[in-house]
Amino acid sequence: MEAIELDRCDDAVREWTRTAIALVEADANRSADTHLLPFPLPVSWKIDLYLKDESSHPTGSLKHRLARSLFLYALCNGWIGPHTTVVEASSGSTAVSEAYFARMLGLPFIAVMPTGTSPEKISLIEFQGGKCHLVDDPTLAVPEARWLAEQIGGHFMDQFTYAERATDWRGNNNIAESIYSQLELERHPVPAWIVVGAGTGGTSATIGRYARYRRFPTKLCVVDPEGSAFWQAYLAGDWTVVTGKGSRIEGIGRPRVEPSFQPAVVDRMVHVPDAASLAAMRAGSEILGRRVGGSTGTNLWGAFGLISAMLAEGRTGSVVTLICDGGERYAHTYYSDEWVAAQGLHLAPYLATLSAFFATGSLRP
Repeated sequence: MEAIELDRCDDAVREWTRTAIALVEADANRSADTHLLPFPLPVSWKIDLYLKDESSHPTGSLKHRLARSLFLYALCNGWIGPHTTVVEASSGSTAVSEAYFARMLGLPFIAVMPTGTSPEKISLIEFQGGKCHLVDDPTLAVPEARWLAEQIGGHFMDQFTYAERATDWRGNNNIAESIYSQLELERHPVPAWIVVGAGTGGTSATIGRYARYRRFPTKLCVVDPEGSAFWQAYLAGDWTVVTGKGSRIEGIGRPRVEPSFQPAVVDRMVHVPDAASLAAMRAGSEILGRRVGGSTGTNLWGAFGLISAMLAEGRTGSVVTLICDGGERYAHTYYSDEWVAAQGLHLAPYLATLSAFFATGSLRP
């Protein structure tokens, strides 16, 4: 029988892909690692808190790492070509970062996002050349993005499915490897806890897997805001839980447990009220002398709770969490007293709790 050959290779597309990958990797090569900042705590506590400052990426957030990994994953899989429109469902920061990489490659980009997304983030996406497609119901952002990509013949990036597999969790300059490397000269070089939020679940999966792979005793705590399914599913042991709600804390929290979330690598989950997140955001910003975003406040509340427990048990060590993005993106929302009041949030009791924590080490809401 005669052999039959079918050659679908397009040399021009293959050459474009090689160039595109080189451009994306060059971006990483140009970017210095993000800082690991000490958060001031009383010396007598003998506990160190560090904040990995992801706001220093070129697009200003933790999502810059994710967007770079997603683009490389899609390019190497042959999903993106020289004329592909890239579509993403995002509450803001991922879309800002993906718009940056799409612009770098000369590709159109559309972000599907809730109408309540901060105007600052929308402006940042448009500044990078992206377009915003708004939906009233946050739970419809993913199906709307998938439908839109199909209609225009584009590619739905789907961060919620591919975040955990697009990043090399064994190393290769991922966030976990960077944290441990930067801690090498500290008095507690292996952290007792790393605290992160879950949006896609990609960051928690990367850090949890890396710690196990390197055989570190570090435990992983995932903090979750109001309305999110991650906490409720963890509490019930049922990963099919759906809340049908969006999260007021942009970048974390989801109405369902996303495919990228890997619960088996999580040692503890903490439910954080939105008022506590914003109180910790504001208190932390005052101490740091700079504004941080709402998800950083959620991280800080979780970290403070762990530190309080360590003190009560007489343990020493280090805790690491993330500055996910800067507070300038939330001037008209989280830092607006009028917006906070309109949301029915009362920060005063949580601010009082934080004042007591900084004075005594006890976090008792």
